[in-house]
Amino acid sequence: MAKNKDASVNKSDSDENQSSMIPTKVLDTAEDIFHVVLTALLFLVALGAVIFSVVRLFNTEPFYPVGMLQAINDILFVVIILEIARTVIARFNSGFYQLSRFLVIGVIASVRHILSVGSSLTLSTGKTQEAFDRGVVELLVNGGIVVALVLAIFMTRLVDKDSESSGAPRKKQLNF
Repeated sequence: MAKNKDASVNKSDSDENQSSMIPTKVLDTAEDIFHVVLTALLFLVALGAVIFSVVRLFNTEPFYPVGMLQAINDILFVVIILEIARTVIARFNSGFYQLSRFLVIGVIASVRHILSVGSSLTLSTGKTQEAFDRGVVELLVNGGIVVALVLAIFMTRLVDKDSESSGAPRKKQLNF
């Protein structure tokens, strides 16, 4: 019965490919070119962010602690950009978006935001009680997001380990 479903799915896929006005190979080539251009743009953005970060690092007064915190924030931003580029490259190579890569990007982005909010709460004087409370809520929410994403990474690795030991195909990839 499962073979009949698979056969009907494959038949409908091939019918869809035949009825398309644009050949699949042309669409695949256009998509590949688009991924190459996007990856090149992401690397240019990362390079620009590194240059901006270095310039800002030397121009920020006082260097400690403001300049150091800005540098850490900028470095994490560059890491996020490079992880996104890595995800696009992986999609280009395998044809699939990998869930674990998006989870890692989410963890890095959340930690970056935690550091940013935490440093603004620490360094700012004269904050109103409302602004302080909002900052604490942001820290708690982002902390919860980090915990949830780390648990999701852990669960995807467990699924990968189980599927590798059973010989089943991997299921964590998202096909877009």
